[in-house]
Amino acid sequence: MKDIKNISRSRAQESSGAIERLYITMRHLFNRGFYKPMGVSGDTLREALLQLRPEIYGSIAEEKVELNGLLYVIERLPIGIEECRYINLTSDEGYSKSHFRAIVPPKRRRNCYRIDDEQMNVEITRGRSDIYDILTHLTFIFIESHKIKDRVLIDDEGTVSRDWQKLEQVVKQTKKLTLIEREKALSHASNVLGRTFAEVQDIYDDFATIDVPDRFLHVIYWLGKLAIEEIVDNNKRTITFSPILRERLGHHIYGDIWATNIKDVLFENNLIEKPIHIISANMHSVMNSIFAEPVLGKKYKDLAEYQVFEDLSKSGSDVLRKKVEEYALQNGMISLLDTSGTNIDVQIFDTSKIDFKKTVFSNSKFEKETPILIVMDYAFGEQAYETIDELLKPYKTEEGETLLLNVESVSIMGKAGILQGGKGDIMIPTAHINEGTADNYPFDNMLTLEMFAGNGIPVFQGPMVSVLGTSLQNRDLLKFFHESTWKAIGLEMEGAYYQKAIQSASKIRKSINPNVKVRYAYYASDNPLETGSTLASGGLGTTGVKPTYLITIKILEQIFNVK
Repeated sequence: MKDIKNISRSRAQESSGAIERLYITMRHLFNRGFYKPMGVSGDTLREALLQLRPEIYGSIAEEKVELNGLLYVIERLPIGIEECRYINLTSDEGYSKSHFRAIVPPKRRRNCYRIDDEQMNVEITRGRSDIYDILTHLTFIFIESHKIKDRVLIDDEGTVSRDWQKLEQVVKQTKKLTLIEREKALSHASNVLGRTFAEVQDIYDDFATIDVPDRFLHVIYWLGKLAIEEIVDNNKRTITFSPILRERLGHHIYGDIWATNIKDVLFENNLIEKPIHIISANMHSVMNSIFAEPVLGKKYKDLAEYQVFEDLSKSGSDVLRKKVEEYALQNGMISLLDTSGTNIDVQIFDTSKIDFKKTVFSNSKFEKETPILIVMDYAFGEQAYETIDELLKPYKTEEGETLLLNVESVSIMGKAGILQGGKGDIMIPTAHINEGTADNYPFDNMLTLEMFAGNGIPVFQGPMVSVLGTSLQNRDLLKFFHESTWKAIGLEMEGAYYQKAIQSASKIRKSINPNVKVRYAYYASDNPLETGSTLASGGLGTTGVKPTYLITIKILEQIFNVK
């Protein structure tokens, strides 16, 4: 038993070391300004990722191509990036004012611009975590591309297999594929990928877009084509970092603009001196929790609890959602779509304009003034520190007056990976452990395990790990955090950064109430310790609706003093 524990600890240590090498290398390459991922300069990144073998990347260390991991990554990178030999990471440098059309990945909000046939520019406005995320994903798809190359390249002169030749013919034609043509192509692709026909067929449609229904074949072909050219023609793919990005990173430029925009609106509406509660959540749960009842209550009176929220969350419910949003805008909600580059939209709720008797919070009690809610969309990793740090700073008026914000609470409702339990379960953290550093943040959470008991959803309480990147976690490292004296119940990416900013503002800078209340609760989007339950296995569907709204309502009940 002791030997097994030692082996497990050794693997966790190896994984921790691999993550550390990844981040040190990424910082070095960023400072250098460019590198070739499949050249000598990319060796350390590739080796560390292959040693780490993150759960989300599945069979990265095997000869067969990892399909679920590839889908996960492709959905978070701009369409067409697989065709580009040159990838340039930039700051917001004015491309939005040019003829270039912004390409936004389906599952990650960042503006990207296809400069020409060979170059893709990717805007980085959300800090270092965004760079780590992209470089990790690119390293993965380049490793996979060379697996394709190894299976189809017969010699160094460029002779390729018959399967590759047939796949190339299909990709180069412009007409829509018939069922027979598609299945022939799938047969060739399965040989190229080292996967069964059934495995390729099952995932094929998940890659499709409206414009390119056969995108799966295009992605595989272009990844393989550029990998072959790297060997045959020595034409290496290159990643560069623009001088402006290197100059701006870490200076809170976008967070400052974002926070100032919010404070300007508060000041213009005479709300800046009122009690303020900040909530990090999505852009629908707070709005729907308050206003769905007065707008849709009669229709759903006899239906099961949370049914209204499930219906509002379904695709095709635009009319219902629009009704609630229009009512909210007429009753105290101000919507601020982001223009700063942070990609974090905001809603401001002036609760003095809400008729609480019509809501599910009819027993609300306000001892002093009615509060202001600032609901901010999810930050990304280290960006959480930049945004909250700037938001909690005093507001300076044009007349030179300095106004301290009357922040009474900061609440975080997010999704995270769970280390015990399953998708849709709820986690209540008691502390955040910042992976890769000695920074740990214990806090008094106003939300407790007992508050969520009896709702039919398993609830867990304990420390959570704020990881440097969810795509870099592997089973050995996570089992160590869970089974060692850390007793971690889950992992997420922002908690420690939020708490760092809150403690700086309340305890050190004294810019907000030193006794500011904090609330943290997460619902599980995945369990990376379970095969088939990682983020790459797909979304939650309606499973996430009840925990999302249960957490939101508990937060609002505390803010509104519901008895």
